[in-house]
This record gives sequence, C-alpha cells and structure tokens, in this order.
Amino acid sequence: MSRHHRAMRAFSAALSLPFVAAAFAHLMLPAPEAKAGASANARIILAQAMPHAAAGARTYKIGNLVIEAPWTRATPGGAKVAGGYMKIANSGKEPDRLVGGSFVRSGRFEVHEMSLEGDIMKMRPLARGLEIAPGAAVELKPGGFHIMFMDLKEGLKEGETVAGTLVFEKAGALALEYRVGPIGGGAPSGGHMGH
Repeated sequence: MSRHHRAMRAFSAALSLPFVAAAFAHLMLPAPEAKAGASANARIILAQAMPHAAAGARTYKIGNLVIEAPWTRATPGGAKVAGGYMKIANSGKEPDRLVGGSFVRSGRFEVHEMSLEGDIMKMRPLARGLEIAPGAAVELKPGGFHIMFMDLKEGLKEGETVAGTLVFEKAGALALEYRVGPIGGGAPSGGHMGH
C-alpha cells in the first residue's frame, strides 16, 4: 500500500462519520493522464452539506465548484451497473475537470458520455474526464454525461443514501452522498433534476 493510501486511510479513520471512512477506503485515483495535475498531493475535503432549495437535496462546495443534488437509481436484483447524476457549476475563472472518484458499493467508477450518432445511441468513457468550463454548469443526467458505477457489490434501494467521492483535477477530492431514486425514474422525491 502506498504512503498516499496509508495517509488517506489514517485520516479517514480519525473522522467520526462512517460513510466518509468507507468512501476514502474505496477512493480510486483518476486516469493516468489526469493524475499529474490532480492526485500527486490529492486533498480530501469533507464538504459541509448545504441545504438545497428542494427538500432533502444536498449541495456541496469544493474550491470554485458547486455540486448539486447527487443521485442514482435503485437497481433490479442482480444488476452490476448503475448511473450517477448531478449538476456541477464552476464559479471560478479557470476550467476544472471531473477525472475520477469512487462509490462504496462499486468496484469501478467511470465518467461517461452518451450521444446519438445517426439513429444509434452510443456511450463511451471520457478518458480525460469531464471539463467544467469557468462560469458554466454541466448537468450529469440520464441520456447525457453521467457517472457509471460498475461491478456493483450490492443493489441500491430507493430512499437510501450511498457514500462516494468525486475527484477533480484542480479542486481535489470531495466526499459526498448519493440519494437513491426509483428504478427507471428521475431524481428522488425532493430532487430538482427529474427526467
């Protein structure tokens, strides 16, 4: 185990919030091409969850980024993948990039893009991550940019929350929780991004 991983585990063990410790223990570093700018001295930030305009939804802040209402869908029995959705806004003057993260119930975390090419919907991982331009916001939603939680270790049930992290190239790593909505549905009740 690297010195970096030992330090993260020691830090997370010292925190009193169990979900944070679990999230840090499963932290996946960003893709190698993004690693130099983001994770050489990665900072783990426990963000203060701020009340969101919609009841029950949470907003997180790290650096110049604001992450609104992270959510996922409940999964049917035996499912091995799930999607992660949210809105990320950048109030800074420099771009940042979502380059990695973790989800405590999955073995892999990937940032994906879904697009229509002709009559065919195609999904592909974004090798360099997802850019959040200065002064702009990006919505991760079904049918567009999204996170893929792969190799699920157990199913997701509507109404629960599941811990995870997001890793940004400049802002660092952020611990957060995803609210679980209905199978095949939109954001959980109280979320603002239903589709």
